[in-house]
Amino acid sequence: MNQWITQTLTQLGWPSAHLPLGSHLVGFAALLFIALASHYIVKHRILVLIRTLVEKSKNQWDDLLVQHQVFSKISLIVPFFLLFLLTPLLLPESSALIPIIKVAARVAIIFQIARCICAILDVIKSIYLAKAKARYLPLNATVQLIKLAIYLIATILAVSVIVDRSPIFLLSGLGALTAVLLLVFQDTIKGLVASIQIAANKMVAPGDWVELPQYGADGDVLEIGLNTVKIQNFDRTVTTVPTYALISGSFKNWRDMFNSGGRRIKRAIKVDIASVKFCQKEDIEHLSSISLLKPYLAKKSEEINQHHQANGISPEDKLNQRQLTNIGTFRAYIEAYLAQHKKVHHEMTCMVRQLAPTSTGVPLELYFFSNDQNWVSYEGIQADIFDHLYAIAPEFGLRIFQHPTGFDWQKN
Repeated sequence: MNQWITQTLTQLGWPSAHLPLGSHLVGFAALLFIALASHYIVKHRILVLIRTLVEKSKNQWDDLLVQHQVFSKISLIVPFFLLFLLTPLLLPESSALIPIIKVAARVAIIFQIARCICAILDVIKSIYLAKAKARYLPLNATVQLIKLAIYLIATILAVSVIVDRSPIFLLSGLGALTAVLLLVFQDTIKGLVASIQIAANKMVAPGDWVELPQYGADGDVLEIGLNTVKIQNFDRTVTTVPTYALISGSFKNWRDMFNSGGRRIKRAIKVDIASVKFCQKEDIEHLSSISLLKPYLAKKSEEINQHHQANGISPEDKLNQRQLTNIGTFRAYIEAYLAQHKKVHHEMTCMVRQLAPTSTGVPLELYFFSNDQNWVSYEGIQADIFDHLYAIAPEFGLRIFQHPTGFDWQKN
């Protein structure tokens, strides 16, 4: 082919003194033209046809091949392959550019093949994430490790092509660099070990809600990588945490809460101690109008009457009588209210307990579970329940404790 170029230039009257230079220029221009033309044809003709066929196909895996640009990366091999094949034909045999272009083309082909393999690995990972029910397999970390190995092999092959030595010769020299490699890739090795432990113990998976206060992370796990874990916080920021940190420290995983079907609500109402008192007859009559309290008041009244009769306590003996308290009745009302609430999970623990009094009053702690785990709904259920309890507490003669405000001073 180069002889034909030389003959053509001679026939066109090219000066014989500049014939080698002209042959080089024309051959090099032809190489560039063929490479660019092949790239254009593959990218704007063949790839367009492939995308059209993929869009008409009902399969999902071929869509992933296009999404991860597998075909595009394969198409880039064509111009480099043509450069490698046509360089000896289009340039003079004595040209110093031939070995340079051939080496550059071979190196480019090696790394492009590595990119294609990595893209195929991404397709496999996407298929797995779309179909797998359990996502504890550390596929992302495994894929990253395989990619690292692929690029390491590609680098060794590229260096062997450049120095024109066997790859085995280069591999034999890596033994002496083991300590250096362990130092350089220590984070990668620790991340790989952590990924295996995380998967084996089912500690966390993509989609889990986790809390790592020491890293300021509180949100959903997006990705578990070889070196890092990406967590999307609820304010839509993303926190990157070292993978090894998940096994070297502690963190909270809310997965089991979602799997249980309920979400815990634990909050206390602080009652002013000065408002706690015995219920008088008129108080009991007033509270008996609350339908949720009728069974409780009837049962308690019967128990008290039987106790008085058994111990000979007269109705006028107020000091020795058993009497209902407004805070105890209020506690019974809360239990009855939660028992009939449609958003409370009735198969899980549901109780109202009185805690030790403090300087801010007597805490009545509500401990129960909602049957709706959605964050927005959960907060709404919690707010509705406590709104009702705060509003009805005065009916029992109770005051919810709060520190004095300017409004309180104005009233006095």
